[in-house]
Formats: sequence, structure tokens, C-alpha cells
Amino acid sequence: MAHSPLLLQLVIILATARICGLLLRFVGQPPVIGEMAAGIVLGPIVFGALFPEFHAELFAKDSLPALSSLSMLGLVLFMFIVGVELRAPDGVRAQFKAASWVGVLSVLLPMALGIAIAPALHPQLAPAGVAFWPFALFMAAAMSITAFPIMARILKERHMTHTPIGRLSLSAAAIADVFAWIMLALVVALIASKDGWTGFYRTLFGLIVLAAIVFGLLRPLYARLLARHASDGKPSGMVLAAILIGVFACAAATEWLGLHAVFGAFLFGACLPRDDRLLATMIERIEYLAIIVLMPIFFALAGLNTTADAFMGAGGIALLLILLAAIAGKLLGGAAGAKMAGYSWRDSFAVGSLMNARALMELIVIKVGLDAGIIGKDIFTMLMVMAILTTVMTGPLLTLFAGRKKSEAPAVGASLPK
Repeated sequence: MAHSPLLLQLVIILATARICGLLLRFVGQPPVIGEMAAGIVLGPIVFGALFPEFHAELFAKDSLPALSSLSMLGLVLFMFIVGVELRAPDGVRAQFKAASWVGVLSVLLPMALGIAIAPALHPQLAPAGVAFWPFALFMAAAMSITAFPIMARILKERHMTHTPIGRLSLSAAAIADVFAWIMLALVVALIASKDGWTGFYRTLFGLIVLAAIVFGLLRPLYARLLARHASDGKPSGMVLAAILIGVFACAAATEWLGLHAVFGAFLFGACLPRDDRLLATMIERIEYLAIIVLMPIFFALAGLNTTADAFMGAGGIALLLILLAAIAGKLLGGAAGAKMAGYSWRDSFAVGSLMNARALMELIVIKVGLDAGIIGKDIFTMLMVMAILTTVMTGPLLTLFAGRKKSEAPAVGASLPK
């Protein structure tokens, strides 16, 4: 194309995402699953196979940097909102022990299974030059992610946020994701370091210093700023600009440390005051743009990194291994934790079903791994399929184990599914 195809790319990406989201909503699934699937549809597996010439022209390699920049902006803003949303659900202190059992076991068991299947996957599927342990530890982290935001959305739609199952699951997911994201950061730091363990320790020290600055300096600074100039939870344009400067500065800092920008954005979001009015404003002003416009671009670029070759030959067995490890790890780990905390087996498996939801959070994790060179396109494709299927399973499994229980109190959660 002689002209820039960006606008046409955006039209096709957003239209495909909306159509797939509506189709999934029609069958009772969160629209974000359809939007993730739209990435696969727009990739070489579907669109590229049906219209190879037009696909190659539309998504020509020299046209992708603009999309990549928009995708990165969407990721950073999305992870900032996830950080702002992350808070202890009501009653977490009373059930901290129970949530810890569920959170820790629903991380440790998937991690153990991820490491267990790594010897079968590494020889054929790891990129050249990636040693066994970085690959195995990444698989462990990828198996252990739970999508806290989409879990909150599922519970909200079923009016289960304030039930014992809902509170336990949300508390456990917050604990589990903290562990999983820390491990992912360490794995990325290890593989990205050019100076071996010396570089790894330097990156780790830099991350600790950044966290100290964010929570020791920026947290009280922004708390005072918001208390003085946005006491109603609605920051002015100047205050919103100051918040975005903090987001992008922290994202740039983690990128400079050799990590992904999403870590810094999440860290900054987590340091802001836990104010529901501020969260509502951030959702209205930032999240809608990120989810509706920018994240479908991320899904499309993820889809362009998929390959139909992933399912050829032994690829089918590898996908089956990944699915078994992912589902069994979360379902059994979460259920075992809830059972040890005194819940019935039925409620325990309902909790395990919720912990199995991965959605967009898993896609972010595997994109981080792909960008860092820890995994290749074959494993990326398999893990993307796993992220979609495990999230699709969540609703039906929750209905199977928990029925259609409803609490009387209305739930407060994210306004958009993730």
C-alpha cells in the first residue's frame, strides 16, 4: 500500500473484536473472550489462510510499528487500572488464613505441573539459546496466573461478590497474582540479563529500589495531591496529567531495568489510594479507551504471532499437556486450599473453578515471555488457546459446583470485563 494502512487496520481490528465479543456474549461468555479469539481470527490461522494476499498487504511488516506503539499504550493503561483496582475484598482479614491456603496452593500446584511438563516441551519448542530453567520457570509462572478482574466480573454478574465463595476467591486471587507476577518479573529479569547472575541481581536491586520509591515517596505524594485537588475522586485535567506522568515514568523505569513496561504501570496503580470514587473516574476516563480501542490492537498483534504449525505433529500432545497442567493445577490447587480452610467439597471446587479463569492476564504474561524471547510462536499459540479455553470453562464449572447462588447485596466491581 502506498498510503499508511493504519486507519483501515483499526477499522478491521475493532469491528472484528466487537463482532466476536457480541457472539461470545450471546452464548453467555464474557465478551473479552470473543475479543481475544478475534486476535486468532485476524492472524494467519484464519484470516491469513482465507485471504493470504490481502492479509499480507494489510498487516505488512513495515506497517506494524504503529500498531505496536498503540498496543503498548493500551497495555500500560490497562495494567495501571488493574493496579488501581487491586484491593482487599470486604472481610479479607477475617478469612486471611483461608485465602492464603487457596492463593498459595493455586499457585504452587500449577507451578509444579508447569515445571513437570517443561522437560517434554523444552527440546522441541523452546527458542534456540534459551536454557531449560528459564523456560521451565516461565511455564510455571504462565500456569499460575489467575485473572482477578474477570473473576470479579463473573462474580458481579452472578451477584456472588459478597458470598463466602466470592470473597474467598477474590482474596485468594489477589494473593496468587502477587506471587505469580513477582515470579514472572524474576524470570524475565533472568532471561533479559546480558551479564548472567550479576545482571540479574542488578535488575532485582533496581526493582526493589523502584518499589521503595513508588510506595515510600510517590504514594504519599499522590495521596496528598488527590486529597487536596480531587477530594471528590474526580481529578481535574492537570491532576489526571500528573497521574499519567507517574504511570508512564514507572513503566519506562521497569523497561529501562530490562523488564516489561507493564510491571511499572501496575506498580504505580497499586500505590494510589484505595478510593472507589477515584477508581470509577479512572475507569470512565482511561479504561474505556484502553479496553474498547487499544486492547483489541494488542489482541490482533498477539494473533499475528500465532501459527497453525503449533498443532501439527506432536503439537497436539503438547497442547494437551499444557491444558491438563493448567486446568488440574488451578482446579485442584484452589479446591484443596478451600477444603483445608473448612469449606465443603462442592464449594471448594467452585473456588477452584474461579481460580482457573486466566483471560487477558494470561495473554499479557505470554506476550511478555514472547517479547523477552523465552518462548516462541508455537508455545505462544498453545498458551493463548489455553487462556481462552480455561476462561470459557469458568462459568459452566461455577454453575455446576455452585449453582446460581445469589447474594442480596449488590456487588462492586470493574465496569468492563477483562
